[in-house]
Amino acid sequence: MSDFLRPTGMPKWVVRATLTTATVLTGCTPPETPPAPPAYVEPRQPCADRSPLRRAYFGDLHVHTRNSFDAWAFEVRVTPEQAYAFAQGQEVRLPPLAGNGEGTQRLRLSRPLDFAAVTDHSEFLGEVQACTVPGSVGYESAACQSYRAGGNNAIAGLGIKLSLGDGKRIADICGNSDSGAASGCAPLLGEVWRRVQQAADGAYDRSSRCSFTSFVGYEYTGATGLSTLHRNVIFKNDHVPAPTTYFEQPTPEGLWQELRSTCQQAGTGCDVLAIPHNSNESNGKMFLVEYPEGSTPAEQRAQAELRSALEPVAEIYQHKGDSECMNGLSGVGAPDELCGFEKTLREPAQIKDCGEGTGSGGTARMGCFARRDFLRNALLDGLKEEQRLGVNPFRLGLIASSDTHNGTPGAVSETRFIGHRGTDDNTVQAQLGRGNLTPGGVEFSPGGLAGVWAEENSRPALFAALLRREVFGTSGPRMTVRFFAGWDYAQTLCDDPQLLEKGYAQGVPMGGLLPTLPSGQGAVAPSFIVAAQRDPGGETEPANKLQLLQVVKGFLKDGQLQTQVFDVAGQRTAAQPDPLTCAPVSGGADSLCKVWRDPSFDPQQRAFYYVRVLENPSCRWNAYKCRALPPAERPASCSDPSVPKVVTERAWSSPIWYQPSATVPTK
Repeated sequence: MSDFLRPTGMPKWVVRATLTTATVLTGCTPPETPPAPPAYVEPRQPCADRSPLRRAYFGDLHVHTRNSFDAWAFEVRVTPEQAYAFAQGQEVRLPPLAGNGEGTQRLRLSRPLDFAAVTDHSEFLGEVQACTVPGSVGYESAACQSYRAGGNNAIAGLGIKLSLGDGKRIADICGNSDSGAASGCAPLLGEVWRRVQQAADGAYDRSSRCSFTSFVGYEYTGATGLSTLHRNVIFKNDHVPAPTTYFEQPTPEGLWQELRSTCQQAGTGCDVLAIPHNSNESNGKMFLVEYPEGSTPAEQRAQAELRSALEPVAEIYQHKGDSECMNGLSGVGAPDELCGFEKTLREPAQIKDCGEGTGSGGTARMGCFARRDFLRNALLDGLKEEQRLGVNPFRLGLIASSDTHNGTPGAVSETRFIGHRGTDDNTVQAQLGRGNLTPGGVEFSPGGLAGVWAEENSRPALFAALLRREVFGTSGPRMTVRFFAGWDYAQTLCDDPQLLEKGYAQGVPMGGLLPTLPSGQGAVAPSFIVAAQRDPGGETEPANKLQLLQVVKGFLKDGQLQTQVFDVAGQRTAAQPDPLTCAPVSGGADSLCKVWRDPSFDPQQRAFYYVRVLENPSCRWNAYKCRALPPAERPASCSDPSVPKVVTERAWSSPIWYQPSATVPTK
């Protein structure tokens, strides 16, 4: 469990959140007995350790193993079982492979995770099995022989099919060119899928200890026009259908319909959600607002409702970079200097703006960028659609994950990063290079983590938190962030041991919709509780202090999309670590808290608010790598001024939304 440690000066409410297990969420008086645990669909013991005030659990919901076509071809042989064991603190072996087929690099997490999902690409689960298991259908085909040769050509040979949208698999492997049941790959896919479920089942701690939660999942890997339209599909329990692939459903709308019919409406107790990721590589397509030609407003509302229900959260950060915001694009308002975080290293002259259109090539880190590629602007478009239709298709909570292709969930340390793509980046020189098949290497980061506020570490509790969007993402460190909104929080609440009780009782947490102002209340603007606790660090993980809490506001003013960023707690620092020593920057805080009111609130404007937590600047992973090399062996990126050597690690809360109503605040 990811309880806070107790640095000097920890606020009383943090201690209370860590220790209490018997305080109701709807009031401030402890009940005689703790509330009942959530309903369990699967057989298991109730969790002994449960907190109604909810604790932060950290995990990774974007993990690839040997079953993914673009992992096996780079010599990754880590199985789903081994990936789940790694998440719990066991060692894995990574490429390059020895003569016996085992990896020669060893890696272990210094701090285990609380939960994880293996999300191998559903596309080609059968083909990888066919090509790598002697005697399988298609094993001797030319396509399989080419795939077994490994490397870039092997990945490109299969991956190109994910950009076509024609529904045709590789006939040389599968025995025919369609995606139907007659395909020779269908039974192989089913066999692998059964093993995926078995691995998740074996890793799930069903005892009262509730030490680790595994989710059954996969990645839907649509990439029409080489633009990233990927989603991680996560199931609530073990009542799951066969994976949907891009070959059966080449559009996100088709995926949503398939998940609704084969899972939610199947009458089996199945529930599911999809998590869009890497919108920064979508060339304006991931969050494009479009409906079938000729559709009525009612039909558009139904599609928006389906999207919002099935995609309650999105991945704001992973090893391919940040999808929060980007400066220099049309229609994004005033620049935000912190939007430069973990972006592509293309020269400014090479960055093209899609405008309100779309492009192609993003999967290969090519083509144009659009404002819609970044979640802040998708949230803004959601406000506009809500005003038009009465439904917000982009009411998105925010998480982060790693997208590891090494089967190493949670391996996101800047100091211990050894790559994420097998032999593609398993040497220091490759990591500090610029990539091979696609831009990568020094452009990549170690990735991030998903934070979930839940009563206990179980599938139903964590899944419910994802659905209600009470989640946050971090760029790697295990900092935590709390965010509540109400109409009359006391300004002294940060010093109150019952801050959390009152936060829930008098308002809504992150992910929520601000309730209508109570009749007779005299507040002129909503008040927000904004609080964060630094990562306490671990045995091999240096701890870093917090620098700043910000609230990011998006709103509609006279039909125009606008944003504001407010510094609400802490203090900006201009100090930077020396990349030659990587000594920590002085100053900073263990925790920050503020009860804040929006000074520009207009009760007639739709708006959202989310929190951005900033650590003190620290050395980026590549600075540690360069520092460890003899000067004569340092590649060009070590001295290239365009390659960042410093990182400002951060966390993002899910937003809280405000809707105008007939009852508005008055003085």
